[in-house]
Amino acid sequence: MQPHDPYINAVCDALTEVDGLEPTDQTWTSDAETRGTYCYLDAVITLDPSGTRNLDDDEIPAGTPWRHGLILIWEWHTGLEDDIERGPVWQFAELKRDGSNEYPTSLPVHGYASPAAIVEAARKVIGHEIKPGHSHNFGRPGWAGGIIGDSWEHADELEAACAAWEKTGA
Repeated sequence: MQPHDPYINAVCDALTEVDGLEPTDQTWTSDAETRGTYCYLDAVITLDPSGTRNLDDDEIPAGTPWRHGLILIWEWHTGLEDDIERGPVWQFAELKRDGSNEYPTSLPVHGYASPAAIVEAARKVIGHEIKPGHSHNFGRPGWAGGIIGDSWEHADELEAACAAWEKTGA
């Protein structure tokens, strides 16, 4: 079990309660990803808001959004990398036909966002209120709504679990 599993499970449960946002079986958590020589915790939640992810391209009507799905990405970094701050971030990206994804865009939520905040942000992404390539962190235009929602009620426990993992597993 990963230290962030209870949090990601709570987010998945909240998404499951919303019609069209139920995570697919391609959702996972890990502590094995690396950038250079530094480990970090991560999770990917795969959504299929158009219900077309498993169809062939010729079966998907023209103009269908999120043709191959949408991923929500959560990462917790140790801060040892030169260009990445310590702590959690949420991002999203559109999936491509081959299973790869577009370059991730920051979600305008707290790193330890409440599950309800993730649901609201996902709805805004699906509805194109928050667009790929726009980021509240990098000052690009596109989302002027500020941070969505609040932090998870168990954020302190999650931070402590991530910090303990950093000392023993990173």
